[in-house]
Amino acid sequence: MNVEFEKKLAIPMEVKEMYPASMEITGKVQERDAALKKIFSGEDDRIVLIIGPCSADREDSVLDYISRLIPVQEKVKDKIFIIPRIYTNKPRTTGGGYKGMLHQPDPNEKPDLFKGIIAIRELHMKAVKETGFTCADEMLYPESYKYIDDILGYVAVGARSVEDQQHRLTASGIEVPVGMKNPTSGDYSVMMNAIKAAQGDHHFIYRGWAAHSLGNPYAHAILRGYTGPDGKSFPNYHYEDIVKLCDAYDAHPDLLNPAVIVDTNHANSGKNPFEQPRIINEVLTNCRYNDRIRKIVKGFMVESYIEDGNQSIGGGCYGKSITDACLGWEKTERMIYEIADRL
Repeated sequence: MNVEFEKKLAIPMEVKEMYPASMEITGKVQERDAALKKIFSGEDDRIVLIIGPCSADREDSVLDYISRLIPVQEKVKDKIFIIPRIYTNKPRTTGGGYKGMLHQPDPNEKPDLFKGIIAIRELHMKAVKETGFTCADEMLYPESYKYIDDILGYVAVGARSVEDQQHRLTASGIEVPVGMKNPTSGDYSVMMNAIKAAQGDHHFIYRGWAAHSLGNPYAHAILRGYTGPDGKSFPNYHYEDIVKLCDAYDAHPDLLNPAVIVDTNHANSGKNPFEQPRIINEVLTNCRYNDRIRKIVKGFMVESYIEDGNQSIGGGCYGKSITDACLGWEKTERMIYEIADRL
Protein backbone atom coordinates (compact mmCIF):
# COMPACT_ATOMS: atom_id res chain seq x y z
CA MET A 1 0.00 0.00 0.00
CA ASN A 2 1.56 3.27 -1.12
CA VAL A 3 0.76 5.29 2.00
CA GLU A 4 2.60 6.27 5.18
CA PHE A 5 0.65 5.97 8.42
CA GLU A 6 2.00 8.91 10.44
CA LYS A 7 0.14 8.58 13.76
CA LYS A 8 -2.96 6.96 15.23
CA LEU A 9 -5.58 9.58 16.03
CA ALA A 10 -7.60 9.72 19.24
CA ILE A 11 -11.13 8.42 18.79
CA PRO A 12 -14.05 10.89 19.09
CA MET A 13 -14.99 9.76 22.62
CA GLU A 14 -11.45 10.49 23.83
CA VAL A 15 -11.43 13.94 22.22
CA LYS A 16 -14.82 14.75 23.76
CA GLU A 17 -13.48 13.73 27.17
CA MET A 18 -10.47 16.02 26.69
CA TYR A 19 -12.61 18.90 25.41
CA PRO A 20 -16.11 18.36 26.84
CA ALA A 21 -19.12 20.48 25.97
CA SER A 22 -20.45 22.21 29.07
CA MET A 23 -24.06 21.96 30.22
CA GLU A 24 -24.53 25.54 29.02
CA ILE A 25 -23.39 24.59 25.51
CA THR A 26 -25.45 21.38 25.50
CA GLY A 27 -28.55 23.28 26.58
CA LYS A 28 -28.15 25.86 23.82
CA VAL A 29 -27.59 23.10 21.24
CA GLN A 30 -30.79 21.34 22.27
CA GLU A 31 -32.79 24.57 22.25
CA ARG A 32 -31.66 25.56 18.77
CA ASP A 33 -32.01 22.02 17.39
CA ALA A 34 -35.66 21.99 18.42
CA ALA A 35 -36.29 25.41 16.86
CA LEU A 36 -34.65 24.47 13.56
CA LYS A 37 -36.60 21.23 13.26
CA LYS A 38 -39.85 23.19 13.63
CA ILE A 39 -38.86 25.31 10.63
CA PHE A 40 -38.18 22.26 8.48
CA SER A 41 -41.39 20.56 9.60
CA GLY A 42 -43.45 23.66 8.77
CA GLU A 43 -44.49 24.44 12.36
CA ASP A 44 -42.45 27.67 12.23
CA ASP A 45 -42.64 29.85 9.10
CA ARG A 46 -39.34 31.67 9.62
CA ILE A 47 -36.66 31.18 7.01
CA VAL A 48 -33.20 29.77 7.68
CA LEU A 49 -30.12 31.76 6.70
CA ILE A 50 -26.96 29.64 6.68
CA ILE A 51 -24.30 32.28 6.31
CA GLY A 52 -20.60 32.79 6.79
CA PRO A 53 -17.14 32.31 5.31
CA CYS A 54 -16.48 29.88 2.49
CA SER A 55 -13.89 28.31 4.80
CA ALA A 56 -13.11 28.83 8.48
CA ASP A 57 -9.47 29.75 8.01
CA ARG A 58 -8.67 31.30 11.41
CA GLU A 59 -10.42 31.33 14.74
CA ASP A 60 -10.21 35.03 15.57
CA SER A 61 -11.75 36.40 12.38
CA VAL A 62 -14.43 33.67 12.23
CA LEU A 63 -15.57 34.41 15.79
CA ASP A 64 -15.40 38.14 15.02
CA TYR A 65 -17.68 37.60 12.03
CA ILE A 66 -20.16 35.47 13.97
CA SER A 67 -20.28 37.98 16.84
CA ARG A 68 -21.39 40.63 14.35
CA LEU A 69 -24.43 38.50 13.59
CA ILE A 70 -25.69 38.67 17.21
CA PRO A 71 -27.39 42.11 17.08
CA VAL A 72 -28.60 41.41 13.56
CA GLN A 73 -30.24 38.15 14.65
CA GLU A 74 -31.93 39.94 17.52
CA LYS A 75 -33.50 42.47 15.13
CA VAL A 76 -34.77 39.86 12.66
CA LYS A 77 -35.47 36.97 15.05
CA ASP A 78 -39.19 36.87 14.26
CA LYS A 79 -38.51 36.27 10.56
CA ILE A 80 -35.05 34.74 10.14
CA PHE A 81 -33.19 31.96 11.98
CA ILE A 82 -29.46 32.49 11.41
CA ILE A 83 -27.03 29.58 11.34
CA PRO A 84 -23.42 30.72 10.92
CA ARG A 85 -21.17 28.71 8.63
CA ILE A 86 -18.05 27.26 10.23
CA TYR A 87 -16.81 25.15 7.34
CA THR A 88 -13.71 23.37 8.56
CA ASN A 89 -13.29 20.86 5.69
CA LYS A 90 -12.97 22.02 2.09
CA PRO A 91 -13.47 19.73 -0.92
CA ARG A 92 -10.89 20.27 -3.64
CA THR A 93 -11.72 19.40 -7.23
CA THR A 94 -8.22 18.09 -8.00
CA GLY A 95 -7.32 17.10 -4.43
CA GLY A 96 -4.69 19.83 -4.08
CA GLY A 97 -4.64 23.11 -2.18
CA TYR A 98 -5.94 24.20 1.23
CA LYS A 99 -8.33 21.57 2.61
CA GLY A 100 -9.53 23.51 5.62
CA MET A 101 -8.86 23.90 9.33
CA LEU A 102 -9.22 20.17 9.95
CA HIS A 103 -6.12 19.60 7.85
CA GLN A 104 -4.26 22.83 8.62
CA PRO A 105 -5.20 24.76 11.77
CA ASP A 106 -2.73 27.33 10.47
CA PRO A 107 -3.00 27.67 6.67
CA ASN A 108 0.65 28.72 6.54
CA GLU A 109 1.93 25.55 8.24
CA LYS A 110 2.02 21.91 7.18
CA PRO A 111 -1.01 19.65 7.81
CA ASP A 112 -1.56 18.27 11.31
CA LEU A 113 -4.82 16.35 11.57
CA PHE A 114 -4.79 15.85 15.34
CA LYS A 115 -4.28 19.57 15.96
CA GLY A 116 -6.96 20.16 13.35
CA ILE A 117 -9.49 17.95 15.16
CA ILE A 118 -8.87 19.88 18.39
CA ALA A 119 -9.01 23.23 16.59
CA ILE A 120 -12.38 22.60 14.92
CA ARG A 121 -13.95 21.26 18.11
CA GLU A 122 -12.74 24.25 20.12
CA LEU A 123 -13.91 26.70 17.45
CA HIS A 124 -17.42 25.23 17.27
CA MET A 125 -17.68 25.18 21.08
CA LYS A 126 -16.47 28.77 21.39
CA ALA A 127 -19.03 29.87 18.84
CA VAL A 128 -21.86 28.37 20.90
CA LYS A 129 -20.53 29.64 24.23
CA GLU A 130 -19.53 33.15 23.13
CA THR A 131 -22.30 33.95 20.63
CA GLY A 132 -25.19 31.58 21.36
CA PHE A 133 -25.18 30.28 17.78
CA THR A 134 -24.93 26.63 16.85
CA CYS A 135 -23.27 26.48 13.47
CA ALA A 136 -23.16 24.60 10.19
CA ASP A 137 -20.33 22.51 8.81
CA GLU A 138 -19.89 20.35 5.74
CA MET A 139 -19.53 16.62 6.28
CA LEU A 140 -16.65 16.09 3.89
CA TYR A 141 -15.43 13.03 5.81
CA PRO A 142 -18.10 10.87 7.48
CA GLU A 143 -15.41 9.49 9.81
CA SER A 144 -14.63 12.91 11.30
CA TYR A 145 -18.24 13.94 11.93
CA LYS A 146 -18.33 12.28 15.37
CA TYR A 147 -15.67 14.65 16.70
CA ILE A 148 -18.18 17.52 16.61
CA ASP A 149 -21.61 15.88 16.32
CA ASP A 150 -22.69 17.04 19.79
CA ILE A 151 -22.22 20.74 19.01
CA LEU A 152 -23.25 21.12 15.35
CA GLY A 153 -26.53 22.80 14.40
CA TYR A 154 -26.69 21.89 10.71
CA VAL A 155 -24.84 19.57 8.32
CA ALA A 156 -24.37 19.82 4.56
CA VAL A 157 -23.32 17.04 2.20
CA GLY A 158 -21.53 18.52 -0.81
CA ALA A 159 -22.08 18.12 -4.52
CA ARG A 160 -19.12 15.76 -4.89
CA SER A 161 -20.10 13.63 -1.87
CA VAL A 162 -23.85 13.30 -2.33
CA GLU A 163 -23.58 10.14 -4.46
CA ASP A 164 -21.35 8.38 -1.91
CA GLN A 165 -23.01 5.57 0.05
CA GLN A 166 -21.11 6.26 3.28
CA HIS A 167 -22.19 9.91 3.30
CA ARG A 168 -25.81 8.95 2.71
CA LEU A 169 -25.90 6.30 5.41
CA THR A 170 -24.04 8.45 7.94
CA ALA A 171 -26.54 11.25 7.25
CA SER A 172 -29.33 8.80 8.14
CA GLY A 173 -27.97 8.64 11.68
CA ILE A 174 -27.57 12.40 12.21
CA GLU A 175 -30.12 14.08 14.48
CA VAL A 176 -30.00 17.62 13.05
CA PRO A 177 -31.21 18.62 9.57
CA VAL A 178 -28.87 17.51 6.80
CA GLY A 179 -28.86 19.21 3.39
CA MET A 180 -28.05 17.04 0.37
CA LYS A 181 -26.73 19.16 -2.51
CA ASN A 182 -27.49 18.43 -6.11
CA PRO A 183 -24.40 16.88 -7.76
CA THR A 184 -22.18 18.93 -10.05
CA SER A 185 -24.03 17.39 -13.02
CA GLY A 186 -27.27 18.94 -11.76
CA ASP A 187 -29.13 15.59 -11.80
CA TYR A 188 -32.10 15.92 -9.44
CA SER A 189 -32.58 12.14 -9.26
CA VAL A 190 -29.19 11.74 -7.58
CA MET A 191 -30.14 14.31 -4.93
CA MET A 192 -33.59 12.79 -4.37
CA ASN A 193 -32.06 9.32 -4.00
CA ALA A 194 -29.65 10.74 -1.44
CA ILE A 195 -32.52 12.28 0.53
CA LYS A 196 -34.44 9.00 0.43
CA ALA A 197 -31.38 7.10 1.65
CA ALA A 198 -30.76 9.62 4.44
CA GLN A 199 -34.37 9.40 5.62
CA GLY A 200 -34.24 5.59 5.74
CA ASP A 201 -32.84 3.27 8.42
CA HIS A 202 -29.72 1.26 7.65
CA HIS A 203 -27.18 -1.24 8.96
CA PHE A 204 -23.63 -0.32 7.93
CA ILE A 205 -19.99 -0.14 9.03
CA TYR A 206 -18.99 3.09 10.76
CA ARG A 207 -15.60 3.69 12.37
CA GLY A 208 -15.11 -0.05 12.92
CA TRP A 209 -18.59 -0.57 14.40
CA ALA A 210 -21.63 -2.39 13.07
CA ALA A 211 -23.99 0.58 13.14
CA HIS A 212 -27.78 0.82 12.86
CA SER A 213 -29.20 4.23 11.90
CA LEU A 214 -32.86 5.14 12.43
CA GLY A 215 -33.24 7.65 9.59
CA ASN A 216 -33.19 11.44 9.46
CA PRO A 217 -36.66 12.88 8.71
CA TYR A 218 -35.14 16.34 8.19
CA ALA A 219 -32.83 15.39 5.31
CA HIS A 220 -33.60 17.80 2.48
CA ALA A 221 -32.42 19.29 -0.82
CA ILE A 222 -29.89 22.04 -1.46
CA LEU A 223 -29.87 23.59 -4.93
CA ARG A 224 -26.40 24.95 -5.75
CA GLY A 225 -26.36 25.15 -9.55
CA TYR A 226 -24.47 22.77 -11.79
CA THR A 227 -21.71 22.45 -14.37
CA GLY A 228 -22.35 21.66 -18.02
CA PRO A 229 -20.25 19.36 -20.23
CA ASP A 230 -18.13 22.33 -21.32
CA GLY A 231 -17.35 23.32 -17.71
CA LYS A 232 -19.69 26.33 -17.75
CA SER A 233 -21.78 27.06 -14.66
CA PHE A 234 -25.57 27.00 -14.83
CA PRO A 235 -28.04 28.11 -12.12
CA ASN A 236 -30.95 26.11 -10.75
CA TYR A 237 -32.64 28.65 -8.46
CA HIS A 238 -35.10 30.02 -11.04
CA TYR A 239 -38.87 29.56 -10.89
CA GLU A 240 -38.91 26.55 -13.21
CA ASP A 241 -36.07 24.88 -11.29
CA ILE A 242 -37.87 25.01 -7.95
CA VAL A 243 -41.17 23.92 -9.50
CA LYS A 244 -39.25 20.96 -10.93
CA LEU A 245 -38.05 20.14 -7.42
CA CYS A 246 -41.63 20.40 -6.12
CA ASP A 247 -42.62 17.86 -8.80
CA ALA A 248 -39.73 15.61 -7.77
CA TYR A 249 -40.94 15.65 -4.16
CA ASP A 250 -44.50 14.94 -5.32
CA ALA A 251 -43.15 11.86 -7.10
CA HIS A 252 -41.72 10.69 -3.74
CA PRO A 253 -44.71 10.95 -1.36
CA ASP A 254 -42.85 8.77 1.15
CA LEU A 255 -40.33 11.54 1.83
CA LEU A 256 -40.95 13.55 4.99
CA ASN A 257 -40.75 17.32 5.39
CA PRO A 258 -40.17 18.39 1.74
CA ALA A 259 -37.71 21.27 1.82
CA VAL A 260 -34.99 23.07 -0.07
CA ILE A 261 -32.22 25.48 0.87
CA VAL A 262 -31.04 27.60 -2.06
CA ASP A 263 -27.26 27.95 -2.16
CA THR A 264 -26.79 31.41 -3.62
CA ASN A 265 -23.10 31.07 -4.47
CA HIS A 266 -21.18 28.31 -6.29
CA ALA A 267 -22.63 27.53 -9.72
CA ASN A 268 -25.81 29.50 -8.97
CA SER A 269 -23.85 32.75 -8.94
CA GLY A 270 -20.98 31.63 -11.16
CA LYS A 271 -18.90 32.16 -7.97
CA ASN A 272 -19.68 35.87 -8.08
CA PRO A 273 -20.61 36.54 -4.44
CA PHE A 274 -22.13 39.93 -5.23
CA GLU A 275 -24.96 38.18 -7.10
CA GLN A 276 -26.19 36.53 -3.91
CA PRO A 277 -28.61 39.27 -2.73
CA ARG A 278 -30.19 39.41 -6.20
CA ILE A 279 -30.66 35.63 -6.26
CA ILE A 280 -32.39 35.71 -2.86
CA ASN A 281 -34.70 38.50 -4.04
CA GLU A 282 -35.71 36.49 -7.10
CA VAL A 283 -36.50 33.39 -5.04
CA LEU A 284 -38.52 35.42 -2.52
CA THR A 285 -40.51 36.95 -5.39
CA ASN A 286 -41.29 33.47 -6.67
CA CYS A 287 -42.34 32.41 -3.18
CA ARG A 288 -44.95 35.15 -3.21
CA TYR A 289 -46.20 34.12 -6.62
CA ASN A 290 -46.38 30.34 -6.11
CA ASP A 291 -47.61 28.71 -2.92
CA ARG A 292 -45.83 25.42 -3.71
CA ILE A 293 -42.50 27.26 -3.90
CA ARG A 294 -43.27 29.19 -0.72
CA LYS A 295 -43.91 25.98 1.22
CA ILE A 296 -40.80 24.16 0.03
CA VAL A 297 -38.22 26.96 0.27
CA LYS A 298 -36.95 26.95 3.85
CA GLY A 299 -34.04 29.32 3.40
CA PHE A 300 -30.75 30.26 1.82
CA MET A 301 -27.05 29.55 2.04
CA VAL A 302 -24.74 32.55 1.61
CA GLU A 303 -20.95 32.86 1.53
CA SER A 304 -20.05 35.97 3.48
CA TYR A 305 -17.06 37.24 5.47
CA ILE A 306 -15.75 40.48 6.93
CA GLU A 307 -14.15 41.70 3.69
CA ASP A 308 -15.37 41.41 0.09
CA GLY A 309 -13.70 38.97 -2.29
CA ASN A 310 -10.85 36.57 -1.62
CA GLN A 311 -7.08 36.41 -1.40
CA SER A 312 -4.26 33.91 -1.64
CA ILE A 313 -3.01 32.11 1.48
CA GLY A 314 -0.78 34.49 3.39
CA GLY A 315 -2.39 37.50 1.72
CA GLY A 316 -2.53 39.26 5.06
CA CYS A 317 -5.99 40.83 4.87
CA TYR A 318 -7.91 40.08 8.07
CA GLY A 319 -11.33 38.56 7.48
CA LYS A 320 -10.91 37.94 3.75
CA SER A 321 -11.53 34.48 2.31
CA ILE A 322 -8.61 32.32 1.20
CA THR A 323 -10.92 30.06 -0.79
CA ASP A 324 -14.01 31.21 -2.75
CA ALA A 325 -14.81 34.92 -2.84
CA CYS A 326 -17.34 36.12 -0.25
CA LEU A 327 -19.74 39.00 0.27
CA GLY A 328 -18.30 41.53 2.74
CA TRP A 329 -19.90 42.43 6.07
CA GLU A 330 -21.45 45.80 5.14
CA LYS A 331 -23.25 44.31 2.13
CA THR A 332 -24.20 41.25 4.19
CA GLU A 333 -25.79 43.25 7.01
CA ARG A 334 -27.77 45.33 4.53
CA MET A 335 -28.88 42.16 2.70
CA ILE A 336 -30.19 40.50 5.87
CA TYR A 337 -32.31 43.50 6.78
CA GLU A 338 -33.65 43.69 3.22
CA ILE A 339 -34.62 40.01 3.39
CA ALA A 340 -36.47 40.60 6.66
CA ASP A 341 -38.33 43.55 5.14
CA ARG A 342 -39.58 41.32 2.33
CA LEU A 343 -40.87 38.57 4.60
